Amino acid sequence: MMNEETVRELLGGMSDPFLHKTLAETDGIVGITIKPEKAHVSVKLAIAKVNTAEQMTLQSKVVEVLKAAGADSVGIRFEELPQETLDKFRGTATAAEAQDLLSPINDVTFISIASGKGGVGKSTVSVNLAVGLARLGKKVGLIDSDIYGFSVPDMMGVTESPVIRGDRIIPVERKGVKVISMGFFVEDNAPVVWRGPMLGKVLDQFFRDVEWGELDYMILDLPPGTGDVALDIHQMIPASKEIVVTTPHPTAAFVAARAGAMALQTDHALLGVIENMSWFESKQTGEKEFVFGSGGGKRLAEELRTELLGQIPLGQPDWDEEDFAPSVYAADHPIGKIYLEIAQNVVDKVKK
Repeated sequence: MMNEETVRELLGGMSDPFLHKTLAETDGIVGITIKPEKAHVSVKLAIAKVNTAEQMTLQSKVVEVLKAAGADSVGIRFEELPQETLDKFRGTATAAEAQDLLSPINDVTFISIASGKGGVGKSTVSVNLAVGLARLGKKVGLIDSDIYGFSVPDMMGVTESPVIRGDRIIPVERKGVKVISMGFFVEDNAPVVWRGPMLGKVLDQFFRDVEWGELDYMILDLPPGTGDVALDIHQMIPASKEIVVTTPHPTAAFVAARAGAMALQTDHALLGVIENMSWFESKQTGEKEFVFGSGGGKRLAEELRTELLGQIPLGQPDWDEEDFAPSVYAADHPIGKIYLEIAQNVVDKVKK
């Protein structure tokens, strides 16, 4: 007759599909109920992430093992492991496991750059924040996950393509940042006409099949708005810090609030707001002109109960034909210095 000890022994050696640790190691067997008269076994299991394909695979294995041991019927409930348990295992991944950026024990910090609408400079912010973090000595990756409107390779002046080595994709490194984008896999700037499920597979490959190496930060340039791709990414990654980009215009800030609300609804933490195109400063007079109005970023930060991380004025990087990166500001450029200050602010806030 099956008893609790037998069930624990049978299930204890099974692995959490995300932590790659046994259920015995993670204390993932939360409860066991046995009804001998009906040969029914109910178990409650805690794993790193629920409602996933990996959970379904584990569920099938549990049913198979318990029925093989004599149970006529099996009931299973899943819940997520407490945060303190995940923190205990974070950063303990093996070299192979560390390649899976979606593993909860990978200690890379995800920073998602979001906006409520297009045209506010979200990708420019993503690129320059990534470069700013690299200038601070951080190991940085950048995923251009705006699948329909990819622009990062062009903005960074990337001319080469990723290398395929075996079943791994080697990202392109530029300005100290490892970069991957849909733009690398589309010929002649062709439009992407795929539907959601296909795009989800591409994004999964960007996370799992790219040889990122050791990273401190992964910057995600999200699609604008709150559509399927942005939602998929929020649900796909274990946790992220989110930065919302807006312009000073009240309408842009109003729309951007939706992106911040989506982050909160999917249990991601808001890191702050960056206001782009805050003003134009005349080189002749030094006078500031508030072309798109003022105050939008501050009001948005207050509405989302977060911090205004910085204000970026209108301006153009100084282009260098020998090292062409049309959207990257040099470290000594006035706007480049602002991005470096924002990058340091981000590092300080993440540490807290």
